[in-house]
Amino acid sequence: MKLLIEILVAIFLHPLAVILVWIQLAGRRDMRLFQKILWGLLSLVWGIGPLLYVFLGEGKLW
Repeated sequence: MKLLIEILVAIFLHPLAVILVWIQLAGRRDMRLFQKILWGLLSLVWGIGPLLYVFLGEGKLW
């Protein structure tokens, strides 16, 4: 049962985190277009993409 709940939470929260990353990327002026595209694609990696953006890309999700 716990695994099912974890999967459902991941299904709903990952897309939200990706959208928040994309919104934040759109407003960043300190990155080049190539970097924004690369981070945008990397954020799609399920489970770790948004976390990598926050920790390594100096990003914020809100």
